Amino acid sequence: MSTKHASGHQLHVSLGDGLWDALHNLAEHTGESVSHIVRRSLADSLDLDHHTIYQVSTSGALVEGVYQGCVRVADLKGHGDFGIGTFDGLDGEGIMLDGICWQARADGSVRVAPDTALAPFWATTFFAADSTTTLQRVRSWDDLSRQLDQLRRSDNLFCAIRIDGVFETIHYRVACKSAYGTDLVTATSHQPEFRESSVRGSLVGFWTPSYARTINVPGYHLHLLSDDHQKGGHILDLQASDLSVKLHMDNHVHLALPETPSFLTADLQRDSAEDLAKAERKNN
Repeated sequence: MSTKHASGHQLHVSLGDGLWDALHNLAEHTGESVSHIVRRSLADSLDLDHHTIYQVSTSGALVEGVYQGCVRVADLKGHGDFGIGTFDGLDGEGIMLDGICWQARADGSVRVAPDTALAPFWATTFFAADSTTTLQRVRSWDDLSRQLDQLRRSDNLFCAIRIDGVFETIHYRVACKSAYGTDLVTATSHQPEFRESSVRGSLVGFWTPSYARTINVPGYHLHLLSDDHQKGGHILDLQASDLSVKLHMDNHVHLALPETPSFLTADLQRDSAEDLAKAERKNN
């Protein structure tokens, strides 16, 4: 029997003691939730590709102010259970974790994104960790980036990243709704920023090779979702200890280009890397 909730479908099944114990033993050994193990096993059985990123639109289009939503959250869920993006009109930061899509908003609130919500830019994948590591100490965003660099096995493959733990301090921002056509540098110049302490949660996102800078944000791009689902946003800086890091390498990219009027008529010929870097950095 199954039921449908705002956070997705729930499947109710009966398991024998042997399978139940095996699931919990594996969860204890890997640090993954039982739900995540079951979803991953189902995806394997259904031959869903774990190593493909499905991406809507491009970072270059986002820089030029192409914010018109073109893909429903419900459709994004058909291509992955993990990812980040934004919503129609740049209305907040999107985080998809364990198959649930969350919307962090400029007022500091976080909600489950409706299946009908539209995204103008998004990247998602079916997450299955290729490696799991513990980072004993992270002193800053730059320090985290350096340590993650040592864990990736190639600078030429895309990498999905999940980081779980308690963040002693964390600094993040949330994009606020802007008029279509407002360039990204202008739109993010007045975005709210938040500084919090002792936040337990997850960082969700991707590392993108520099050669793909017109497609997605080059380097590391991570969003926060706190375990209590009260905090979320685009990470600017952090300090933490004993973080669990899971890396998932992606060697296929499925790029879905919008056919909205704003995308079809946008001038995407210029190199937007400098503007993208300005928009990604903290304001101060």
